[in-house]
Amino acid sequence: MKEDFLHYLWKFKKFDSLNLESSQGEPITVLKTGDYLELAGPDFFNAYIEIGNQKWAGNVEIHLKSSDWYLHNHEKDPAYKNVILHVVWENDTAIFREDNTEIPVLVLKDYISKEIIESYNALISPKTWVSCERQLKEIDRFVFKNWQERLFFERLERKSKFIYQLLEETNQDWEAVLFCLLAKNFGLNTNGNSFLQISKAIPFSVIRKESFEVENLEALLFGTSGLLEIEKEDVYYKDLKFRYFYLLHKYQMENTYVDPLQFFKLRPDNFPTIRLSQLVSLYHKHQNLFSKVIDLKSVNEGYRLLNVSASPYWQNHYQFDKESPKKAKMLSKSFIDLLIINTIIPLQFAYSNIRGESIAEDLIDFINEVASEKNTIIDKFNSFGIKSQSAFESQSLLELKNEYCERKACLKCALGLELLKNN
Repeated sequence: MKEDFLHYLWKFKKFDSLNLESSQGEPITVLKTGDYLELAGPDFFNAYIEIGNQKWAGNVEIHLKSSDWYLHNHEKDPAYKNVILHVVWENDTAIFREDNTEIPVLVLKDYISKEIIESYNALISPKTWVSCERQLKEIDRFVFKNWQERLFFERLERKSKFIYQLLEETNQDWEAVLFCLLAKNFGLNTNGNSFLQISKAIPFSVIRKESFEVENLEALLFGTSGLLEIEKEDVYYKDLKFRYFYLLHKYQMENTYVDPLQFFKLRPDNFPTIRLSQLVSLYHKHQNLFSKVIDLKSVNEGYRLLNVSASPYWQNHYQFDKESPKKAKMLSKSFIDLLIINTIIPLQFAYSNIRGESIAEDLIDFINEVASEKNTIIDKFNSFGIKSQSAFESQSLLELKNEYCERKACLKCALGLELLKNN
């Protein structure tokens, strides 16, 4: 039994409300359960309850055991002075106010049906990948679609926190924020944090000034990454190293150290050398990238905007000093899809929020054009009959799994509540 289940029972009045009686033997009539705000202080605010012959307006606190009141030190907290009813599962001790009057207690387990407890226990079963996996297909499609939309925007809201943090760090420079976001996502999971460190180590004003010359940009990024630290015979390598130290002197920058870049177990096209060069090519091609990203409205526009390849040297290299068969290392459509999902749409969302604009429908239309992600989580949902047809659906399913299912937050999930209601 968890306290959030008691919150659910009280909020939706899933108890026999006709014959309630306090542990002191007084009849209780719940006229209004109160507002469940999930803030510090009592669980439900502004409840309206009749106890005995007296009507009370105030707050309701809920615990598994009444002794939790003292365990949580509520007797010392003035926020709990206006509690008019203590709702508990087990009443193991009396609770008193400052004036020594006893707070009325409602023992909720005496008024709950066996069936609803069984439904709850089945819902939070720890033996399954997702608690409701066998029932997912039974959920009303309208409920499911509405919840997916909410999940999608919750995911954007979480991603926006990082964007707002970058905005503070860059003195409200949206171009610099975009550069950091793109760098992180060009590095993917393996090198994302190292790429982010690289982007933060180089002032964006320097990136902007040097974007007209590919070799200078590559020198900055490769040098900051630590890839130019040892001696090599490669002519291009030597040129980049010379340029890097020249640029450090020119802009009075220090030689910064970031987390080492990883090549192990990566496909060659995802080697950090290739991804850094592609990022450089993007900024060489577009000097005012932020405004173009904000104006994007479709996947095809995104493909055109991000249609770049690694620089000429990397057409026949994956690493310095090691020549390979020539290949035009363009950004693939699947990689651009990831950039749209993880960089462009979150940035558009955060930027519109800062400006007080609502672009929710535009974002849904945009991401519905992007192909669904493919990973073990999406595959697992697919095995339960929940098909992901677009990135809108895959992003919402990832949010569902990671932020609700993994946390066993079934009673905060619209799907869990729907299943309990139906049962």
